[in-house]
Amino acid sequence: MRILIANDDGIDAPGIALAEEAARKLSDDVWVVAPEAKRTAAGSSLTVGRPLFMTETAPQRFSCSGTPADCVVTAMTWVFKDGAKPDLVLSGINDGPNVAEDIAYSGTLGIAREATFWGIPAIGMSRVKNPQLGTDDTDYLARLIGRLWQERQHWVLYGHWLSINLPAALPAQLRQARIGRDKIASTSDVISQNGARTELLVPRGRMGTGKDGDENDLLGQGHATLTRLSWLGHRTVDDAVMSALTGK
Repeated sequence: MRILIANDDGIDAPGIALAEEAARKLSDDVWVVAPEAKRTAAGSSLTVGRPLFMTETAPQRFSCSGTPADCVVTAMTWVFKDGAKPDLVLSGINDGPNVAEDIAYSGTLGIAREATFWGIPAIGMSRVKNPQLGTDDTDYLARLIGRLWQERQHWVLYGHWLSINLPAALPAQLRQARIGRDKIASTSDVISQNGARTELLVPRGRMGTGKDGDENDLLGQGHATLTRLSWLGHRTVDDAVMSALTGK
């Protein structure tokens, strides 16, 4: 099984090292393409019409000057141009949970989403801040990823990917979570003002609020959470509305 790992925290982040350790327990064909620096909250943005720089830091390991989603594009169009494409894309492990509105903002989930555009199963993985790192973490993750891969017929659907959030301590029971609301970017701090120009800073973090059964609630109880996401969220416009709009 060929596995591609990417993230949005940068190629030297501890989370991607843990993901790579777990992946190597499942396969001897593991590749890493990750941003050269932290690119959090980049969503699904791509770099087009401008140069991208790829640096081979070790065999089957590259840093990318672009966005998290660029890592998938450069992997598919350059790294694997003349070889077999990955069977699975693992994204993360992100430094902090990806919950609620992060479905749209997260570079970690943007990687997984981009992978599905290329027809490749993908799992985005995130973990709460300041986890209690343990000697069994790698084995737990390898078992979890391996089990999901064995059961892929139940979740590998066109346009779908998985999002996993991990609690502070592992091992943890896996629970299906409801997607909650926990607004990020809820305030702006004024840094400086110069005439008509104001410098603002949107602080990191969120309130951490949750309701029964959502990601924050289950993570707070020590569970790992699982959600299945999809970019196939469109719906057709009602025929009566179309008639009114087109005059037909």
